[in-house]
Amino acid sequence: MKKNKSAIKRARQSEEKRLRNSHVKSTMKTNIKKVMVAMENKAVESLDNLFKSAISYISKAASKGVIHKNNASRKVSRLTKRANSLSQQKG
Repeated sequence: MKKNKSAIKRARQSEEKRLRNSHVKSTMKTNIKKVMVAMENKAVESLDNLFKSAISYISKAASKGVIHKNNASRKVSRLTKRANSLSQQKG
């Protein structure tokens, strides 16, 4: 068990940050999965809104420092690439 006040406070802060970060990561992954499901079902009308919200949430996670900015950029790039390939197949 921690002895001094600063170590106890640091442990408490770290736990709060861990929980907050895991929530942001989980929500980000859920948004990405919703886009992927919409792509598989070829639900083009809902895909646009889901795609925008997923990219927005990925950017928020990067700005908060939950994920690295290059990681966020890679995720956005891959999602965009898949969405564009779907739209080319349709048209």
